[in-house]
Parts: sequence; C-alpha cells; structure tokens
Amino acid sequence: MAVLDTPLSAGVAGGALFEPVLDLDAGAVVAVAAHAGPPPGLSADPAAEDVRRAVEGARALGGVPLPLRVALRAETLALGRAPLTRLHHGLHEAGRRPRDVIVCITGGFPPAVRSAVAAGVSDLRHAGYPVAFGGLGAAHAPLDLLIDGTPSLVELDRDLARRAVADPRRAALVAGLVTVAHRVGTRVLAPGVQTEEQLAKLRALGVRLMQGPLLTPPDWRPGQPVRVPVPVTEEPDHGDLGPRVSEFTLPAVTMPDTANAGEVLEALAGADGVSSIVLVDERLKPRATVNRSRFLLTLSGPFGHALHAAKPAARLADQPRLVPRTVPAVAALRAAGRDEERVYDDLVVIDEIGRCQGVVRVADLIRALSR
Repeated sequence: MAVLDTPLSAGVAGGALFEPVLDLDAGAVVAVAAHAGPPPGLSADPAAEDVRRAVEGARALGGVPLPLRVALRAETLALGRAPLTRLHHGLHEAGRRPRDVIVCITGGFPPAVRSAVAAGVSDLRHAGYPVAFGGLGAAHAPLDLLIDGTPSLVELDRDLARRAVADPRRAALVAGLVTVAHRVGTRVLAPGVQTEEQLAKLRALGVRLMQGPLLTPPDWRPGQPVRVPVPVTEEPDHGDLGPRVSEFTLPAVTMPDTANAGEVLEALAGADGVSSIVLVDERLKPRATVNRSRFLLTLSGPFGHALHAAKPAARLADQPRLVPRTVPAVAALRAAGRDEERVYDDLVVIDEIGRCQGVVRVADLIRALSR
C-alpha cells in the first residue's frame, strides 16, 4: 500500500476539530469537515445547537478555500425555514458561500416528517448548498432519499463500514449501495476508517472518499500534511457503460466570475492540492476555469502581478470544458482528448440545468480506465 504526502496550506484554526475528506485515487484533500465543540452548558434548543455548531465550525476554518462539510439533523430540517435562515445568515457572516458548504443531513427519517425533510432539502438545494445524507445502509436513512433528495454525496453508516471488512453479507450491502449511488450520480464517503485492511476492503467495494483516524490524527489542523494510503485494487464492475463521470467528481473550488486575479491568486495560495478554480455566475453556472499552472506562470512573469492582479481573473481563464454528470467516464475522456493544448485541464461537471457540481481530473480518468 503506497502512501502519499498531501499538504493543505492554510492558517491553523483553533476551537473546533477538523477532519479532511480524502480522495484516495487523487491522493488529495477535497473537503474539510468541521466539528465545533459543545457549549459551556446544555442547550435547551437542539435546532439552535445544530446551527451554532455549523457556524462556529465555518468561522474556525477561516479562509481555507476547500469545501466545508457541516452536519444538520433531519429533525432540525423538518422545523421549516427558520433554522435554515439562521444557518444561511451565520455561514454568510463567517465568509462561506452556499456552493462551498456541504450540508450533511443526519439522524432519523420517520414517515411523519419525511415531507417536511424533503421540503427542507429542496430549500437547501434551491439556495445553492450541496446536500449529503449520512447513515446510508442503516434503517434511519431510507434509500429512496438517493432519488428524491438528489444528494451530491452520501455517507455510509459508520458501523456498516467497519463491519463490512469481516462480514461478507455487509460487504455485499456496501457494494450494492455504491452501485446504486453511482448509477444515480452520487459519490460515496466512508467515515471512521481505522485500519488499512478496512480501507483496502472499502476501496475494493468501490468507495473512493474516506475519513477516519487511520488517515489523520485527532489533532489535525488545516495546514498540516495528510498521509493518504493508496490501495492497489481492481475497480468494481459497473456494467456495459463503465463508470460514470460522477464517480470521479471532486468538489470544485469556485469563485464569482467577477473575481480579480489577485483574489484568485490568494485562493490558490491557500490550497496546494487545487489544480483549478471554476468561475461561476450567480446561478452557479460555470463561466470560466482558471488553470493553476498557467495562471501562476503568467503572474510570476515580469511585471505579471502588477499587470494583472487588479484586473478580472476571467482575462486569464479559459472556457470551461463541461460534461454532464451522467456521462460515461470513457466518453468524458475522449472529449478531453479533442483539445490537444488542454488535454489535462480539469473537466467541469454540471447537473441537468447547467450548474457546477464539481470537477474531474483527467489523470483520474486515465488511471481508472486503464486498469
């Protein structure tokens, strides 16, 4: 099992616990989960506590440009728009835009609150938040949420992910859940990974995104390197069409299409593993992509910073190479090869109405499809 050292440059923040979301194939940190500490006393309002933890986690993370993962209980979501409004305003004050915050829905989903939870999920997605569901494979996370909620990410039940190593029946369940998730255009994350055996088993079952104590120490902070074990396994069978491009989609680092070159330079300096930045409009539709290497080369030239820093970054950007999230990966790879000058530029994955869902690294497609 190989090990990669992946640095994530950022200021060290205190007060909250941080856990990176690792993409094993890319060997990179693609998001950061923030867990704020408990208040001094017991909270009499669980919904307010959910909002407080999410907002304080965002504040503690500071200016790290990677997507932030926060948790929200389904019971809070079922209360209507009031807690969501508080969450939205709090995240805005913490400097976080909706498209950069993955809201993971956890807890129970009894029939009595299903319609209210569905309405809350719809409100989150309408506001621009990527939505995730936690506890997949346990009784409290119904599978039809994969269809009705259109999540961008699902998290396996922690106990299921642990027991799948030694229990063939649970391993078969994980493989089935991964297949369903991939077919509907959703990525799968395994939390709580503790051993290399567990990591290798889950990767062989098709899970690519992982978190857990095996991968980072409990006191990890943004700015510290991450050691990413990369198991050598065969890819699972995905049927005649092969894997969809959604299986290789990583969270995109996005900025408004009005950002200047200096702002983009600052964002790139805060995330060493980011290969591109997607410039989007107010509807989250990609307008341009900034390739890290070419952008930094331009600004590092004679008078480059003085000439470009205060001007729109779009002047140094390229047309986004768009692919629908349901396209087979082999078709996306063929499309990438049509532009000889930009063969290895990231592809921008879009949903049914053209909104940015993430990016795909061409090297990931080549590596996976060559196996």
